[in-house]
Amino acid sequence: MRISELAHEAGVTTKAVRYYESLGLVRPARLTNGYRDYTGDDVRLVREIRALLRLGIPVERTRPFLECLAAGSAYIDDCPASLATYREAIDELTGRIEALTARRSALIAHLDAAARRGSTVVPAGTGSAHDAHLALPADLPAPEDDGAADHLPGTKAPAIALTDTAGRGVRLDELGPRRTVIYVYPLTGRPGVDLPEGWNSIPGARGCTTEACDFRDHFQDLLEAGAGRVYGLSSQDTGYQNEVVDRLRLPFGMLSDPDFALAGALGLPTFEASGTRLYRRLTLVLRDDRIEHVFHPVFPPNEHAGQVLDWLRANPL
Repeated sequence: MRISELAHEAGVTTKAVRYYESLGLVRPARLTNGYRDYTGDDVRLVREIRALLRLGIPVERTRPFLECLAAGSAYIDDCPASLATYREAIDELTGRIEALTARRSALIAHLDAAARRGSTVVPAGTGSAHDAHLALPADLPAPEDDGAADHLPGTKAPAIALTDTAGRGVRLDELGPRRTVIYVYPLTGRPGVDLPEGWNSIPGARGCTTEACDFRDHFQDLLEAGAGRVYGLSSQDTGYQNEVVDRLRLPFGMLSDPDFALAGALGLPTFEASGTRLYRRLTLVLRDDRIEHVFHPVFPPNEHAGQVLDWLRANPL
């Protein structure tokens, strides 16, 4: 067959085939007119090279595998030299992962320090005006598990985009293979601004600020336990949420869903307070385009990030 036919059969370019030939990895026969003549064996060689490339093994280091085939083995990795090349590639990859992990940990530490530096949040119990938002009443009613989220695990994430506090559109069905934690909450109060009437008596309503602070304080631990991203989500507009991110010095972004698009797509539970529709508190763990796990009901909110952290550690990828 001609080089164009080989390239088509193997799923590569003719330029790639010529490069493999220049390295002596593919050696076609020559016709009397000087044209190269490729066979089905050459197609397999090129396909094997392509498969090894996808594993991260450079073309120049595929020779032991191809020589294994040439020696009569049924598989490219039946020979000791092939296994040795696997090990070398794994060792190199391990070194790169360790270096990247160290760099990632350093970045997280800098982010965490920057998020805490200059925070205007005063710990509860200091007697400040902020205590009204940070201290939870001792008799706060716990929400009951009414099964409103039982249908969510395993559900496909909807193809909708929500705006985050950086002004970006976040597609929930394109979050990738790493876990994304999205804690959904009703609304975050502001110091000096009244909460809806009867807020403390609504099960699961009170505690959004303390929940945000708990996720802030556990942010680095959550990432180290396998979370790729953390978001808060409410029906409050992006401007309101930006104030919360700045005031609480949150190291993660918030998603705004004022039209309750996610509630409509997934059937998320909501409630009304003072005539305003709000999300009920729950947390989604998404991976790829699926909801892997759901926390509902959530209580107490000021300890919820630790609950998510425990689950991540108990269910490693």
